[in-house]
Parts: sequence; C-alpha cells; structure tokens
Amino acid sequence: MMSGTGENTGVRMPTVQAILSTPNFERQRAFYEGLFGAVQTMRYPEQGEVFYAGFTIGDSVLGLVNEPGKDKSPTPGFALSVEVDDVDALLATVEANGGRVLGPPNDMPWGQRVAHVNDPDGNMVNLTSGGSEGQGLAG
Repeated sequence: MMSGTGENTGVRMPTVQAILSTPNFERQRAFYEGLFGAVQTMRYPEQGEVFYAGFTIGDSVLGLVNEPGKDKSPTPGFALSVEVDDVDALLATVEANGGRVLGPPNDMPWGQRVAHVNDPDGNMVNLTSGGSEGQGLAG
C-alpha cells in the first residue's frame, strides 16, 4: 500500500488525486480558480515554466500538468465531479470562466442536483449539490 507521502518533500499527498494534462496551463488554471476558487498549493519547478501544479478545491486536490502542443482531447469515460453550494448559481458563471454548459441542471432521484459542463479542454465536469454523503453507495 502506498503511504501517500512525497518521499523527499515530506508533503502529504492524497491517496487518489485527479491529474489533468493540458496544452494551455494558464487557461485551465484560470477556469478552476475562477469557477471553484481553487488554490495553488504546489508548483514544480518553483521557477520557470511550470510542469505540474497542485490545487486544493475544498478538501480535495486537483493536479494540472503543463503539456504545450499536446492534443487537448478529453479522456473518454472520465468525469470530474465537484460538490458545490449552488449548482444553478455556479452554472451561470461557467462560460465566463472559459467552460461550456452542456445542458440544464437535473434533480436526481437520490437527492442531488447535477449539471454537466466542459472545462476549456473539453473534460467533463459534473457540478453537484445536495443529497446525503455516501447515499446510494454499497457499504
């Protein structure tokens, strides 16, 4: 089992972390900071052109890898789901932050309100609010 700690840095890393590669690091950074209030907590290297940056969104970590010239095609079958206070209010700001709204929000039978959007690279992002934590999951 992995410890989740950076071997040389002593920085505690999450057991599971979403990492997105992007040909336009600044555009993706601006989207996640603007829409979700992501806060950069790690950057490598510290000086010069960034290769990797870690951001906290609530109690989670999102990594962005800078790959200029890489095809920005999203990964099929992948969706990043982010719990937010108000899906409808946040949905109104998606396009101003460089994303694309894919449709109106829906109320799910398990109590969540969900809307689907694309980030600037086309990755699927689910905006969710409400519902009970862990509801509907086998335990």
